[in-house]
Amino acid sequence: MKGRIAVLQMVSSMDVQSNLVTVTDMVQRAANENVKAIFLPENFAALASANPRSIGTAEQKSSGPIRNCLSGLSRTTGCWIFAGTLPTSVRPDGSLTEPPKVRAASFVYDERGREVGRYDKIHMFDVDVADNHKHYLESETFEAGEDLLCMDSPIGRIGLSVCYDIRFPELYRNLFSLGARSLVIPSAFTEVTGEAHFEVLMRSRAIENFCFTIAACQGGEHDSGRKTYGHSMVVSPWGEILAQATVGEDILIAELDYDKQAEIRSDFGIGENLGSE
Repeated sequence: MKGRIAVLQMVSSMDVQSNLVTVTDMVQRAANENVKAIFLPENFAALASANPRSIGTAEQKSSGPIRNCLSGLSRTTGCWIFAGTLPTSVRPDGSLTEPPKVRAASFVYDERGREVGRYDKIHMFDVDVADNHKHYLESETFEAGEDLLCMDSPIGRIGLSVCYDIRFPELYRNLFSLGARSLVIPSAFTEVTGEAHFEVLMRSRAIENFCFTIAACQGGEHDSGRKTYGHSMVVSPWGEILAQATVGEDILIAELDYDKQAEIRSDFGIGENLGSE
């Protein structure tokens, strides 16, 4: 069994409408590659917005402009869309976040345009980095999520995470224990931290969990002045890089070979019921 996927790398601006035009074009082009699922990067609809609360308020319901666009794209292309992250001021239970905070929500759309999953980023990027931005304090404007999500899809059972989550291996061991075959990690790594750690983290999470890792990334210089690392990639359960971008907009196509994954897991004594080594 194999699953063919597309991974989109973007250089998103602070303007939602221009980003949605780019997303629409890239999703439609990716769908022509006979893929089952399409992956978008973190902050695909607006990166470094001065007012994420304003965007998030408009996205409290599925009829919000970003969520409605994604639903339409998945329906018209017949592809599942794993939609990176977008800001929303509503929690999964329907309650509202306290201003000025929003959630970094990763929505999943099936081929009929239905929202079938949502993961809210758990680990906030509160870090000092030796770049032109210097100090990142994501928790000032974003509220952390609490719940894991591992769900069935046309490309097998998949565990969701976002960017800075990748530095917390216990999250992925929990997704592994929930039956994940693939791990999705939409990202907007800084140029500095990405160059130092992104590839080794992607390969490590793949190897230690016998999973595919899939990362659609931001990659380039943004209108806010930020620089993101890019290098979107898909990694096999053996740690091999199956597809990789550099910087700038790009569409990666990769095939996930589940039979090969099952063989690797069997060789290491990992059955379909996911025992321990």
